[in-house]
Amino acid sequence: MATEKKSEYSPGLAGVIAGETEICWVDPNAGLMYRGYDIHEMAQRASFEEVAYLLLNGELPDIKQLAQFSQQIAAERGLPPPILKMLRLLPRDSHPMDVLRTGVSMLSMFDKELSDNSHAANIHKSIRLIARVSTLITDSWRISHGEEPLPERSDLTQAGNFFYKLSGEVPPDWKIRMLDTIFILYADHEFNASTFAARVTASTLAGIYAAVTSACGTLKGPLHGGANEESMKMLEEIGTADRAEAWLKKKLATKEKIMGFGHRVYKKGDSRVPVMREIGHELGKRTGKEQWISICEKLEETMDREKHLCANVDLYAAPVFWMLGFPPELNTPIFAASRVAGWCAHVIEQHDNNRLIRPRSLYTGPAARPYHGVLSDGAASHKR
Repeated sequence: MATEKKSEYSPGLAGVIAGETEICWVDPNAGLMYRGYDIHEMAQRASFEEVAYLLLNGELPDIKQLAQFSQQIAAERGLPPPILKMLRLLPRDSHPMDVLRTGVSMLSMFDKELSDNSHAANIHKSIRLIARVSTLITDSWRISHGEEPLPERSDLTQAGNFFYKLSGEVPPDWKIRMLDTIFILYADHEFNASTFAARVTASTLAGIYAAVTSACGTLKGPLHGGANEESMKMLEEIGTADRAEAWLKKKLATKEKIMGFGHRVYKKGDSRVPVMREIGHELGKRTGKEQWISICEKLEETMDREKHLCANVDLYAAPVFWMLGFPPELNTPIFAASRVAGWCAHVIEQHDNNRLIRPRSLYTGPAARPYHGVLSDGAASHKR
Protein backbone atom coordinates (compact mmCIF):
# COMPACT_ATOMS: atom_id res chain seq x y z
CA MET A 1 0.00 0.00 0.00
CA ALA A 2 1.41 3.36 -1.00
CA THR A 3 2.18 5.71 1.84
CA GLU A 4 1.55 9.43 2.00
CA LYS A 5 3.23 12.08 4.04
CA LYS A 6 0.87 13.01 6.84
CA SER A 7 -0.39 16.57 6.60
CA GLU A 8 -1.09 18.70 9.61
CA TYR A 9 -4.48 17.82 11.07
CA SER A 10 -6.89 20.35 12.60
CA PRO A 11 -9.88 18.74 14.39
CA GLY A 12 -13.15 20.31 13.28
CA LEU A 13 -11.15 22.24 10.63
CA ALA A 14 -10.35 24.80 13.36
CA GLY A 15 -8.27 27.60 11.88
CA VAL A 16 -8.26 26.05 8.41
CA ILE A 17 -8.84 28.47 5.53
CA ALA A 18 -11.33 26.58 3.35
CA GLY A 19 -12.01 29.23 0.72
CA GLU A 20 -12.21 32.89 -0.20
CA THR A 21 -15.26 35.12 0.12
CA GLU A 22 -16.13 38.77 -0.47
CA ILE A 23 -19.37 38.46 1.48
CA CYS A 24 -18.56 38.49 5.19
CA TRP A 25 -15.62 38.84 7.57
CA VAL A 26 -15.69 37.62 11.16
CA ASP A 27 -12.95 39.45 13.09
CA PRO A 28 -11.67 37.32 16.01
CA ASN A 29 -11.41 40.56 18.00
CA ALA A 30 -15.20 40.98 18.17
CA GLY A 31 -15.87 42.43 14.74
CA LEU A 32 -18.26 41.53 11.94
CA MET A 33 -18.61 43.06 8.48
CA TYR A 34 -20.96 42.44 5.57
CA ARG A 35 -19.13 43.31 2.34
CA GLY A 36 -17.07 45.93 4.20
CA TYR A 37 -19.91 47.45 6.26
CA ASP A 38 -19.75 47.19 10.05
CA ILE A 39 -22.59 45.14 11.54
CA HIS A 40 -23.17 47.60 14.39
CA GLU A 41 -23.81 50.46 11.98
CA MET A 42 -25.97 48.26 9.77
CA ALA A 43 -28.01 47.12 12.79
CA GLN A 44 -28.74 50.72 13.74
CA ARG A 45 -29.45 52.19 10.33
CA ALA A 46 -30.26 49.52 7.73
CA SER A 47 -33.27 47.31 7.01
CA PHE A 48 -33.11 43.56 6.50
CA GLU A 49 -34.17 43.96 2.87
CA GLU A 50 -31.28 46.38 2.30
CA VAL A 51 -28.83 43.96 3.90
CA ALA A 52 -30.19 41.03 1.86
CA TYR A 53 -29.75 43.06 -1.34
CA LEU A 54 -26.17 43.89 -0.31
CA LEU A 55 -25.32 40.25 0.40
CA LEU A 56 -26.73 39.04 -2.92
CA ASN A 57 -25.53 41.85 -5.17
CA GLY A 58 -22.33 43.15 -3.61
CA GLU A 59 -23.35 46.79 -3.20
CA LEU A 60 -26.02 48.71 -1.33
CA PRO A 61 -29.18 49.50 -3.34
CA ASP A 62 -30.36 52.99 -4.17
CA ILE A 63 -33.90 53.98 -3.24
CA LYS A 64 -35.40 52.65 -6.47
CA GLN A 65 -33.49 49.37 -6.32
CA LEU A 66 -34.45 48.79 -2.68
CA ALA A 67 -38.13 49.45 -3.40
CA GLN A 68 -38.07 47.07 -6.36
CA PHE A 69 -36.21 44.39 -4.40
CA SER A 70 -38.65 44.65 -1.47
CA GLN A 71 -41.60 44.38 -3.86
CA GLN A 72 -40.09 41.31 -5.51
CA ILE A 73 -39.72 39.58 -2.14
CA ALA A 74 -43.28 40.48 -1.13
CA ALA A 75 -44.63 39.17 -4.44
CA GLU A 76 -42.92 35.78 -3.99
CA ARG A 77 -44.04 34.99 -0.42
CA GLY A 78 -47.00 32.77 -1.27
CA LEU A 79 -46.49 29.01 -1.23
CA PRO A 80 -47.66 26.73 -4.07
CA PRO A 81 -50.92 24.94 -3.03
CA PRO A 82 -49.30 21.47 -3.11
CA ILE A 83 -46.76 22.65 -0.50
CA LEU A 84 -49.59 23.71 1.81
CA LYS A 85 -51.22 20.33 1.23
CA MET A 86 -47.96 18.63 2.19
CA LEU A 87 -47.70 20.69 5.37
CA ARG A 88 -51.13 19.41 6.43
CA LEU A 89 -49.95 15.79 6.06
CA LEU A 90 -46.97 16.10 8.39
CA PRO A 91 -47.18 14.91 12.02
CA ARG A 92 -48.34 17.75 14.25
CA ASP A 93 -45.40 17.25 16.61
CA SER A 94 -42.74 17.58 13.88
CA HIS A 95 -39.94 19.95 14.83
CA PRO A 96 -40.28 23.23 12.87
CA MET A 97 -36.73 22.88 11.52
CA ASP A 98 -37.50 19.44 10.11
CA VAL A 99 -40.61 20.88 8.48
CA LEU A 100 -38.60 23.78 7.08
CA ARG A 101 -35.90 21.50 5.66
CA THR A 102 -38.54 19.34 3.99
CA GLY A 103 -40.44 22.37 2.71
CA VAL A 104 -37.36 23.93 1.10
CA SER A 105 -36.61 20.64 -0.64
CA MET A 106 -40.16 20.43 -1.98
CA LEU A 107 -40.13 24.06 -3.16
CA SER A 108 -37.34 23.20 -5.58
CA MET A 109 -39.67 21.20 -7.79
CA PHE A 110 -41.96 24.19 -8.26
CA ASP A 111 -39.21 26.48 -9.56
CA LYS A 112 -38.83 26.59 -13.34
CA GLU A 113 -35.22 27.77 -12.96
CA LEU A 114 -34.29 24.82 -10.72
CA SER A 115 -31.52 23.45 -12.96
CA ASP A 116 -30.14 26.82 -14.05
CA ASN A 117 -27.07 27.72 -11.97
CA SER A 118 -26.36 30.94 -13.83
CA HIS A 119 -25.80 34.09 -11.79
CA ALA A 120 -29.06 35.70 -12.91
CA ALA A 121 -31.14 32.59 -12.20
CA ASN A 122 -29.53 32.18 -8.78
CA ILE A 123 -30.48 35.76 -7.89
CA HIS A 124 -34.10 35.06 -8.90
CA LYS A 125 -34.19 31.86 -6.84
CA SER A 126 -32.58 33.61 -3.89
CA ILE A 127 -35.38 36.17 -3.81
CA ARG A 128 -37.94 33.35 -3.82
CA LEU A 129 -36.14 31.52 -1.03
CA ILE A 130 -35.80 34.61 1.17
CA ALA A 131 -39.52 35.23 0.69
CA ARG A 132 -40.76 31.67 1.14
CA VAL A 133 -38.58 30.36 3.97
CA SER A 134 -40.36 32.87 6.19
CA THR A 135 -43.75 31.72 4.92
CA LEU A 136 -42.90 28.05 5.39
CA ILE A 137 -42.19 28.78 9.04
CA THR A 138 -45.35 30.76 9.77
CA ASP A 139 -47.78 28.67 7.71
CA SER A 140 -46.51 25.34 9.03
CA TRP A 141 -46.65 26.60 12.60
CA ARG A 142 -50.28 27.66 12.24
CA ILE A 143 -51.25 24.41 10.52
CA SER A 144 -49.57 22.33 13.24
CA HIS A 145 -51.67 24.20 15.82
CA GLY A 146 -54.96 23.69 14.00
CA GLU A 147 -55.12 27.17 12.47
CA GLU A 148 -55.37 28.25 8.85
CA PRO A 149 -52.49 30.10 7.14
CA LEU A 150 -53.10 33.81 6.69
CA PRO A 151 -52.92 35.70 3.38
CA GLU A 152 -49.77 37.64 2.59
CA ARG A 153 -49.47 41.34 3.38
CA SER A 154 -47.45 42.95 0.59
CA ASP A 155 -47.49 46.26 2.45
CA LEU A 156 -45.38 44.82 5.27
CA THR A 157 -41.64 44.21 5.50
CA GLN A 158 -40.28 40.71 6.02
CA ALA A 159 -40.17 41.33 9.77
CA GLY A 160 -43.66 42.83 9.90
CA ASN A 161 -45.15 40.13 7.71
CA PHE A 162 -43.58 37.42 9.87
CA PHE A 163 -45.37 38.74 12.96
CA TYR A 164 -48.64 39.07 11.07
CA LYS A 165 -48.50 35.65 9.41
CA LEU A 166 -47.78 33.99 12.74
CA SER A 167 -50.35 35.71 14.97
CA GLY A 168 -52.76 37.56 12.69
CA GLU A 169 -51.77 40.90 14.24
CA VAL A 170 -49.42 43.65 13.11
CA PRO A 171 -47.38 44.70 16.15
CA PRO A 172 -46.22 48.26 16.90
CA ASP A 173 -43.36 49.64 14.83
CA TRP A 174 -40.82 49.32 17.66
CA LYS A 175 -41.42 45.60 17.82
CA ILE A 176 -41.10 45.16 14.06
CA ARG A 177 -37.88 47.16 14.13
CA MET A 178 -36.46 44.85 16.80
CA LEU A 179 -37.07 41.76 14.69
CA ASP A 180 -35.70 43.57 11.64
CA THR A 181 -32.49 44.29 13.59
CA ILE A 182 -32.27 40.65 14.69
CA PHE A 183 -32.63 39.56 11.06
CA ILE A 184 -29.69 41.84 10.21
CA LEU A 185 -27.54 40.38 13.00
CA TYR A 186 -28.19 36.82 11.84
CA ALA A 187 -28.01 37.39 8.07
CA ASP A 188 -24.51 36.01 7.58
CA HIS A 189 -21.48 34.83 9.54
CA GLU A 190 -18.78 33.74 7.11
CA PHE A 191 -18.02 29.97 6.87
CA ASN A 192 -20.17 28.81 9.79
CA ALA A 193 -21.30 25.18 9.74
CA SER A 194 -24.57 25.65 7.83
CA THR A 195 -23.06 28.04 5.29
CA PHE A 196 -20.11 25.72 4.72
CA ALA A 197 -22.54 22.82 4.26
CA ALA A 198 -24.37 24.88 1.65
CA ARG A 199 -21.14 25.68 -0.17
CA VAL A 200 -20.01 22.04 -0.15
CA THR A 201 -23.33 21.02 -1.69
CA ALA A 202 -23.19 23.87 -4.21
CA SER A 203 -19.62 22.95 -5.16
CA THR A 204 -20.90 19.69 -6.68
CA LEU A 205 -23.00 21.95 -8.96
CA ALA A 206 -26.14 20.89 -7.17
CA GLY A 207 -28.69 23.71 -7.24
CA ILE A 208 -29.38 26.40 -4.68
CA TYR A 209 -32.39 24.55 -3.21
CA ALA A 210 -30.26 21.48 -2.50
CA ALA A 211 -27.64 23.71 -0.89
CA VAL A 212 -30.17 25.52 1.32
CA THR A 213 -31.72 22.18 2.27
CA SER A 214 -28.28 21.05 3.45
CA ALA A 215 -27.91 24.29 5.39
CA CYS A 216 -31.28 23.84 7.11
CA GLY A 217 -30.33 20.34 8.21
CA THR A 218 -27.03 21.62 9.61
CA LEU A 219 -28.53 24.63 11.37
CA LYS A 220 -30.80 22.48 13.52
CA GLY A 221 -27.96 21.04 15.59
CA PRO A 222 -27.60 22.31 19.19
CA LEU A 223 -23.96 23.20 18.54
CA HIS A 224 -25.10 25.61 15.82
CA GLY A 225 -28.51 27.25 15.35
CA GLY A 226 -30.27 24.99 17.83
CA ALA A 227 -28.23 26.58 20.62
CA ASN A 228 -30.68 29.45 21.13
CA GLU A 229 -33.57 27.02 21.63
CA GLU A 230 -31.54 25.12 24.21
CA SER A 231 -30.45 28.39 25.86
CA MET A 232 -34.05 29.29 26.73
CA LYS A 233 -34.54 25.93 28.42
CA MET A 234 -31.46 26.70 30.49
CA LEU A 235 -32.74 30.14 31.52
CA GLU A 236 -36.12 28.72 32.52
CA GLU A 237 -34.37 26.11 34.66
CA ILE A 238 -32.38 28.84 36.45
CA GLY A 239 -35.44 31.03 36.97
CA THR A 240 -33.92 34.06 38.72
CA ALA A 241 -30.64 35.96 38.58
CA ASP A 242 -29.75 35.19 42.20
CA ARG A 243 -29.61 31.46 41.34
CA ALA A 244 -27.48 31.87 38.21
CA GLU A 245 -23.99 31.78 39.73
CA ALA A 246 -24.56 28.70 41.88
CA TRP A 247 -26.32 26.92 38.99
CA LEU A 248 -23.44 27.62 36.64
CA LYS A 249 -20.73 26.57 39.10
CA LYS A 250 -22.55 23.29 39.71
CA LYS A 251 -22.75 22.59 35.98
CA LEU A 252 -19.08 23.45 35.51
CA ALA A 253 -18.10 21.14 38.38
CA THR A 254 -19.79 18.22 36.61
CA LYS A 255 -18.34 19.29 33.22
CA GLU A 256 -21.75 19.74 31.62
CA LYS A 257 -22.22 21.69 28.38
CA ILE A 258 -23.36 25.27 28.96
CA MET A 259 -25.32 26.70 26.03
CA GLY A 260 -24.68 30.24 24.81
CA PHE A 261 -20.96 30.43 25.54
CA GLY A 262 -17.76 30.09 23.57
CA HIS A 263 -17.13 30.53 19.86
CA ARG A 264 -14.70 28.90 17.46
CA VAL A 265 -13.59 32.24 15.94
CA TYR A 266 -14.27 35.07 18.38
CA LYS A 267 -11.57 35.49 21.03
CA LYS A 268 -12.81 38.70 22.66
CA GLY A 269 -16.55 38.16 22.53
CA ASP A 270 -19.28 37.85 19.92
CA SER A 271 -19.65 41.17 18.08
CA ARG A 272 -23.45 40.74 17.94
CA VAL A 273 -23.92 40.38 21.71
CA PRO A 274 -23.95 44.12 22.62
CA VAL A 275 -26.76 44.84 20.15
CA MET A 276 -28.79 41.80 21.22
CA ARG A 277 -28.24 42.62 24.90
CA GLU A 278 -29.46 46.18 24.32
CA ILE A 279 -32.60 44.88 22.59
CA GLY A 280 -33.12 42.55 25.55
CA HIS A 281 -32.90 45.38 28.06
CA GLU A 282 -35.44 47.48 26.16
CA LEU A 283 -37.78 44.52 25.75
CA GLY A 284 -37.49 43.69 29.44
CA LYS A 285 -38.59 47.20 30.37
CA ARG A 286 -41.46 47.18 27.89
CA THR A 287 -42.75 43.73 28.92
CA GLY A 288 -41.91 43.70 32.62
CA LYS A 289 -39.73 40.60 32.14
CA GLU A 290 -36.36 42.09 33.01
CA GLN A 291 -35.29 38.99 34.93
CA TRP A 292 -34.27 37.13 31.76
CA ILE A 293 -31.51 39.55 30.77
CA SER A 294 -30.42 39.80 34.39
CA ILE A 295 -29.90 36.01 34.41
CA CYS A 296 -27.89 36.24 31.18
CA GLU A 297 -25.68 38.98 32.55
CA LYS A 298 -25.01 37.06 35.76
CA LEU A 299 -24.13 33.95 33.75
CA GLU A 300 -21.89 36.02 31.49
CA GLU A 301 -20.10 37.59 34.46
CA THR A 302 -19.61 34.24 36.21
CA MET A 303 -18.44 32.38 33.10
CA ASP A 304 -15.91 35.10 32.32
CA ARG A 305 -14.52 34.89 35.85
CA GLU A 306 -14.52 31.08 36.09
CA LYS A 307 -13.57 30.00 32.57
CA HIS A 308 -12.68 33.19 30.68
CA LEU A 309 -15.35 32.33 28.12
CA CYS A 310 -17.45 35.02 26.47
CA ALA A 311 -21.16 34.80 25.71
CA ASN A 312 -22.27 34.32 22.14
CA VAL A 313 -25.35 35.82 20.56
CA ASP A 314 -27.53 32.77 21.31
CA LEU A 315 -27.48 33.46 25.07
CA TYR A 316 -29.28 36.78 24.63
CA ALA A 317 -31.28 35.85 21.52
CA ALA A 318 -33.20 33.19 23.46
CA PRO A 319 -34.90 35.57 25.94
CA VAL A 320 -35.30 38.24 23.27
CA PHE A 321 -37.32 35.85 21.11
CA TRP A 322 -39.32 34.79 24.16
CA MET A 323 -40.18 38.39 25.10
CA LEU A 324 -41.13 39.13 21.49
CA GLY A 325 -43.75 36.41 21.86
CA PHE A 326 -42.11 33.57 19.94
CA PRO A 327 -42.09 30.03 21.43
CA PRO A 328 -38.60 28.51 21.83
CA GLU A 329 -39.34 25.93 19.11
CA LEU A 330 -39.29 28.80 16.59
CA ASN A 331 -35.94 30.24 17.68
CA THR A 332 -33.88 28.30 15.14
CA PRO A 333 -36.39 28.73 12.28
CA ILE A 334 -36.31 32.51 12.87
CA PHE A 335 -32.52 32.27 12.61
CA ALA A 336 -33.04 30.50 9.25
CA ALA A 337 -35.50 33.16 8.03
CA SER A 338 -32.60 35.59 8.23
CA ARG A 339 -29.59 33.42 7.42
CA VAL A 340 -31.17 32.22 4.17
CA ALA A 341 -29.99 35.52 2.67
CA GLY A 342 -26.40 34.69 3.58
CA TRP A 343 -26.74 31.07 2.46
CA CYS A 344 -27.97 32.18 -0.95
CA ALA A 345 -25.20 34.77 -1.31
CA HIS A 346 -22.58 32.11 -0.60
CA VAL A 347 -24.14 29.65 -3.06
CA ILE A 348 -24.09 32.32 -5.75
CA GLU A 349 -20.44 33.09 -4.99
CA GLN A 350 -19.57 29.38 -5.01
CA HIS A 351 -21.27 28.78 -8.36
CA ASP A 352 -19.70 31.89 -9.91
CA ASN A 353 -16.16 30.70 -9.05
CA ASN A 354 -16.64 27.02 -8.48
CA ARG A 355 -14.15 24.38 -7.44
CA LEU A 356 -15.35 21.11 -5.94
CA ILE A 357 -14.78 21.10 -2.18
CA ARG A 358 -13.14 17.74 -1.52
CA PRO A 359 -10.78 17.65 1.48
CA ARG A 360 -8.70 14.66 2.52
CA SER A 361 -8.89 12.69 5.76
CA LEU A 362 -6.17 11.39 8.04
CA TYR A 363 -6.44 7.59 8.01
CA THR A 364 -6.05 6.08 11.50
CA GLY A 365 -7.21 2.51 10.80
CA PRO A 366 -5.17 -0.73 10.62
CA ALA A 367 -2.18 -1.08 8.30
CA ALA A 368 -2.55 -3.16 5.12
CA ARG A 369 -3.38 -6.80 5.99
CA PRO A 370 -4.38 -9.99 4.13
CA TYR A 371 -8.03 -10.95 3.79
CA HIS A 372 -9.14 -13.94 5.88
CA GLY A 373 -12.89 -13.64 5.59
CA VAL A 374 -15.72 -16.15 5.48
CA LEU A 375 -15.32 -16.58 1.73
CA SER A 376 -11.96 -18.35 1.68
CA ASP A 377 -10.32 -19.06 -1.65
CA GLY A 378 -11.71 -22.61 -1.62
CA ALA A 379 -15.25 -21.57 -0.89
CA ALA A 380 -15.11 -18.85 -3.50
CA SER A 381 -13.74 -21.30 -6.13
CA HIS A 382 -16.42 -23.87 -5.27
CA LYS A 383 -19.19 -21.30 -5.77
CA ARG A 384 -17.80 -20.31 -9.14
